[in-house]
Amino acid sequence: MADSIKDISKVLSLRRIVIPIILGIAAAGFLLVRSLNETRYVEVNQGSYAWQDSNGNGLVDYDDPQEFKESPNGSFDEMSFVEMLSAQKWGTHTLIGLGLALLMIVVRDGGYMYRIRVLTDNKLSWRQSFRTIMLWEFASALTPSVVGGSGIAIFILNREGINLGKSTATVFITALMDELFYVLTVPLVLLIVGADQLFPESWAGSTFIFSSLKPLFLFGYFFIVALTLIISLSIFFFPHKFKRIVQRIFTMGLLKRWLRRATKMGDEVIIASRELKDKRFSFWAKAFGSTYASWTARFLTLNFLLMAFTQDFDHVIAYGKQLVMWVIMLISPTPGSSGVAELALDSFFNDLFESGMTLFLIAVLWRLLTYFLYLFIGAAIFPKWLKTTASLVSR
Repeated sequence: MADSIKDISKVLSLRRIVIPIILGIAAAGFLLVRSLNETRYVEVNQGSYAWQDSNGNGLVDYDDPQEFKESPNGSFDEMSFVEMLSAQKWGTHTLIGLGLALLMIVVRDGGYMYRIRVLTDNKLSWRQSFRTIMLWEFASALTPSVVGGSGIAIFILNREGINLGKSTATVFITALMDELFYVLTVPLVLLIVGADQLFPESWAGSTFIFSSLKPLFLFGYFFIVALTLIISLSIFFFPHKFKRIVQRIFTMGLLKRWLRRATKMGDEVIIASRELKDKRFSFWAKAFGSTYASWTARFLTLNFLLMAFTQDFDHVIAYGKQLVMWVIMLISPTPGSSGVAELALDSFFNDLFESGMTLFLIAVLWRLLTYFLYLFIGAAIFPKWLKTTASLVSR
């Protein structure tokens, strides 16, 4: 484990990451500008384009130029995000919704900061907790959701002066808390609103394996349940047995090439088990309470963005739809679920608005608050953080 941390430290040395950070900021800036200037056909009272349903599916495909032809008496116009912002009427209700969405970002990150302090037994200051969470989110935004960034998270904590054992335990228990939130919340929401209202009739992300969302969601949910159960049993009851089982599995056939990594993972589970034994109930209550607050605020961010532009929706149903969306975003192969998140948003919430303009506006605002924000904050603090934390690295 120590060798792994040293390897990451070498790769992420200040000298080696200056150019990538500059390129990263430039790329983030490019993506932001492109998002702000991306055009979409929207329905208006008097426009320059008419819909012609070129693909014959009976649906208005707002992103497909072939669907629209120029017409002096049309009811559609081509507009960018910036133009939509200019056309938007900013009433009191809209400003309250946006303000609450911003507040949810503060609650979300504040909850994560409190949790990281609890899990490290308050060895991190609030400033260190802020840096840790921002860099953790930054790493998540740069890597595909399906890959994850536990190794980088351990490196960040170790760099802040947390020993390898506690860093490893903190990352493991953070993952466990996140999964446990999802495992417990999904049945509760399904019990309140039922499953029929949470799934769109059709979605643009259909695949050969999953032609509809329900089987994909069920597969993802029960996979998370199984993963949570395995992590819990491995850490709290059978850490050594878990390592032996994993080693046996990875001595077979083509899996041998990953035996070293599997052994390292087994060692990490044993380390985490040692660190977490004998923790009091108050420790777990604080950690899980802050987890629930953070994830609730994470989902309510989109709820309040929707509320800013319409009052005709159910908050619980919107919350439940995001639980389903999260499974899709979790298996996304793109960094930060970019692209997939927008696609899912359009599939799940297009019934709330008569035209695509408002939903497109919400989608960009949502990504600004939950994706681009962390790209820029992380890129801004990362170089200085590497320099100021060099003396804190635990050997």
